[in-house]
Amino acid sequence: MTEKEFSLKPDTPVQYLKGIGPKRAVRLAKLGISTVEDLLFHLPHRYIDRSNPKPIAASRIDEEATFVVKVLGATYRRSRRGLIIQILVTDFRDKDSKPMDAPPAQLYAVWFNRPDLRGKFKSGERLLLSGQVTFYGDRQMVNPFFERLDENPDFFEHPVFPVYPLTEGLAAWEVRRAVNQALDRLKHMPETLPEEILAERGFPPIKQALEKVHRPQEMAEVNSGLARLRYEELFYFQTLIAMRRKILDRGTRGEALGMAGELSAAFPACLPFQLTGDQKKVIDEIEADLSKAHPMHRLLQGDVGSGKTVVSLYAMLRAADAGKQAAIMAPTEILTEQHFNKWKDTLAEIGAKPLLLTGSLKNSEKEERRAMIARGEVDMIFGTHALIEENVEFAHLAVAVVDEQHRFGVMQRAALANKGGARPHVLVMSATPIPRTLTLSYYGDLDVSVIKQMPAGRAERRTELTYESKKEGVYRWLQERLAEGDRAYVVCPLIEESEKLELSSVKETYDELAERLGDKRVALIHGKLKADDRTQAMAAFRKGEVGVLVSTTVIEVGVDVPEATIMIIRHPERFGLAQLHQLRGRIGRGSRPSRCVLIVPAGLSPEARERLKFFAGTEDGFALAEKDLAIRGPGQIMGVRQHGLPDLRIADLVRDRDLLIAAREDAFRILQEDPEFAAHPRVAATIRRRHQQSLDFLGVA
Repeated sequence: MTEKEFSLKPDTPVQYLKGIGPKRAVRLAKLGISTVEDLLFHLPHRYIDRSNPKPIAASRIDEEATFVVKVLGATYRRSRRGLIIQILVTDFRDKDSKPMDAPPAQLYAVWFNRPDLRGKFKSGERLLLSGQVTFYGDRQMVNPFFERLDENPDFFEHPVFPVYPLTEGLAAWEVRRAVNQALDRLKHMPETLPEEILAERGFPPIKQALEKVHRPQEMAEVNSGLARLRYEELFYFQTLIAMRRKILDRGTRGEALGMAGELSAAFPACLPFQLTGDQKKVIDEIEADLSKAHPMHRLLQGDVGSGKTVVSLYAMLRAADAGKQAAIMAPTEILTEQHFNKWKDTLAEIGAKPLLLTGSLKNSEKEERRAMIARGEVDMIFGTHALIEENVEFAHLAVAVVDEQHRFGVMQRAALANKGGARPHVLVMSATPIPRTLTLSYYGDLDVSVIKQMPAGRAERRTELTYESKKEGVYRWLQERLAEGDRAYVVCPLIEESEKLELSSVKETYDELAERLGDKRVALIHGKLKADDRTQAMAAFRKGEVGVLVSTTVIEVGVDVPEATIMIIRHPERFGLAQLHQLRGRIGRGSRPSRCVLIVPAGLSPEARERLKFFAGTEDGFALAEKDLAIRGPGQIMGVRQHGLPDLRIADLVRDRDLLIAAREDAFRILQEDPEFAAHPRVAATIRRRHQQSLDFLGVA
């Protein structure tokens, strides 16, 4: 059999493709490409539509454009900025091109500090140039993307040209050649979607979809092929979630906690405020869960300061009512200590037995407290990661609460849920409102409760932007407010000064304010401080012994000082919108008006300025979460790799929301109607082939 006749399979190693070999296979592996199937799912990140070419003269300044050009000449010179490479190009038209609506024009392409390009451009050669058109004496592109078309004769054969993500040492034409070879020699690509879905949704078969995205004749083909591939990825993503949900729903090791008892009944009456309607509604939902014989798996989300902790304490007291134990795990010692110190007296008054367990306790203290937990002498345990250490044993853990759940990996949450005998009821909480798209995607195996109402009596909170040049004026205003009895947080992105980043550090800012206000009026707190020092600083601020707390984002979550009315954030452009909202949530928790001031540097980009203006203009955490998702994507917001689910390589949760909803409906329907996939062997085979690692991680048999 000749090489041309030799057919490929999806799992054929990519190095056996003609022209690849071991060397290029190593480079492809950096892109996650090991097999022919990997290669075919390495999709173009954009396309160049040559069906209606645009001449240089028709381009507008500051727009993104792509031109097919001919090199007229090249110059190489040195300046203070290093090597400058400049080429002069003009429009190129081959014999098959459509007539242009403007005469040929010229443009300069300029690259800075690219010594690898010296001597690489020759007069007369054809290039593809893509980038932003600017003006500096004439039209130009600075550091544009380019490709040599004389090395790629196939470019002129296709009106829609794919552009692939690359890595160092790998040329675009090499990837295209490999993809085309794979498509030609792959005789069979197993279909992965059920026939009824292909028919109902109008999707093309898998091989045809891949042809459409890699060798399209028009953009409509690209859109058709991409829709099918994006849906497919989301379908299997949702199938894994549906399988996980099935495991949770059929769990038999849970136990009902019976009726509410004296402790949970007494708790609301001890509160210095009335529960909101949303809090009461969520408590009713939790009560219904706790009365069932299989474990609760509920996500409680709500805006900053909406009162989620109170609801979680009620759920924990229900375990204590039943003579069992409950634990709440928080991501930082600051938050854990605050929860414990704020509620220990109230809980003890009604008859509960609370206990704190953190990693910074002395070994003798930890050993003694672990023994108390194991003997059942305490029933409400407040802890950090220390709760999931192997030597921590519960007498009877019935309710497990995970606070700020996105700070923990799925295995850490599971480790807490697996403590004790029967599987406990689990409540996970998020003070970062989660966009509905992400809730559907990453928490589809959980029931969801939402608290939107804020407690009564909260005062007005304003947010405004100002520039670093006006910092002294902000500090003078701060000094005036301190004299009136206000307290303030000042947040910086770094602990110490950085030579690489021109950012203000907490230590630098602390020194500035201590010199201005007196060091007894200012406290410093950050993650590298010893636990005792952090506790003392927080206590001094809470009591009003110091008026200003200079901090990194360690105060982002849960810190609750109602007397704090001022939040100053330096370099807010370094933070996501959700994180800024968390920081802002540290103020406005009392009856006095509050103010958040964002101090931005000069030269802030228009995009960053618009983002911060959006933040300043809304207090709706859910709206901010949606905006954050659109800007930063789910990976940075949720830490999605901690969920044990596969990364999304093709689909986008914002752009493809409609496809996500359709995929979710289909996945859950199929699993409900055919839980063993007896009538859907394609689904079962694809899950085993592609997602076995996720199945193992999620505990799906």
